[in-house]
Amino acid sequence: LILTVEIADLYRGFLTDSALVECRRAERLAHRLEDSDMEFRMRLERIQQMPLVGFSHGAIAEFESFALDSLSNIHQAMALWAGRQMYSYIAAQFPNFPDEQNRWNNKATELQERLVDMLEPDSPDMLLNAGECEFMKGNDARAYAILTELLERIDINSNMAARVASLVGQIASRQGRVDESIHYLALSAIADVRSATREVTSLQQLGIAMYDKGEIERADYYLQEALASAVECHAAMRMLQTSEAIPVISAAGREADSRNRIRLYCALGLMALLAVGLILLIVKLRNEMRHQQELQSNLEITNHAKEVYMSEFISLCTVYMNKLNRFCEIASRKIATGATDELYRMTKSGRFAEEQSRDFYATFDNAFLHIYPDFVERVNELLRDDSKIELADGERLNTDLSRIYQTWC
Repeated sequence: LILTVEIADLYRGFLTDSALVECRRAERLAHRLEDSDMEFRMRLERIQQMPLVGFSHGAIAEFESFALDSLSNIHQAMALWAGRQMYSYIAAQFPNFPDEQNRWNNKATELQERLVDMLEPDSPDMLLNAGECEFMKGNDARAYAILTELLERIDINSNMAARVASLVGQIASRQGRVDESIHYLALSAIADVRSATREVTSLQQLGIAMYDKGEIERADYYLQEALASAVECHAAMRMLQTSEAIPVISAAGREADSRNRIRLYCALGLMALLAVGLILLIVKLRNEMRHQQELQSNLEITNHAKEVYMSEFISLCTVYMNKLNRFCEIASRKIATGATDELYRMTKSGRFAEEQSRDFYATFDNAFLHIYPDFVERVNELLRDDSKIELADGERLNTDLSRIYQTWC
């Protein structure tokens, strides 16, 4: 019998239908062993869990068959505890019907008020029921004070701690303290996990709280986990409660995903435009750099041409100065020897000036073609085929070209 009772206690909150089977088995064993106290306890344990798997009417009928006032104090306290839990489970089945939910909550509160007076003062069980009773009656400040004090006294990983933290989280939520509510609901969910309780409400409430805060992905994850736990626990009532919230949150999740995809597409489009703009800018910069290099090269060529031109000009001036000095020497000798007639014939014939002009143009042509080596080709490009200029052998420029570059220069 003791082992069966322990198995039933271990299954409670972990696998509901198995817990009911073990409670019924322990009840029958106790009846055969004539252990009326244990039989009564296991019967109450079974009754309070029956609404979790949908047997509400049977649980109500069986519980209300007890004459509570005729029971001993110990049995009466046990019955009040089981009845309060049973009525609370039934009330939770009517979230969309406030009048019906309030009717069953009032029954639970009525039993809980009687239970508080029978429990040992200042005991954890008494504080739990007193705090929950004040919570149900809307006395949030008093309930908060009682339950937070109790939470400091008990093991934070126990099933009682999960229940107390859940109540404190609900009080904080009703008073608009969202972050505090999430904190206590998270503590409750952690305690449920550590106490191997799968028939849970805190994870459902935490998922809804995260949804209200806009954390859609986390809310959906918590509710999916709560639903999986309810399914594994075979708690039909918790499945129904969780499944009602999941479609709304899933729809919100899909909407959020759609918005995120739109943002992603916009970001990708913007990045593509920026990439195109960057490529165009790089191409433009490369063209500018190439143009600058061409200008630099042309400038270097021009500077070199100027240097060559100046060198040729200075050389030409030097040649003319030397020739002028020789002419002066020749003229001085002619005059000194009295050969003025010969000097006159030299100057009058123009041969000297012609020679100097020929030398000057030859030097100038060399300098000009050094600066503009493709001058002849560029001039011919502007002329018709039958009018193109042809140079004689050994000739670099002719009279026509000289006129052109004199006019051009």
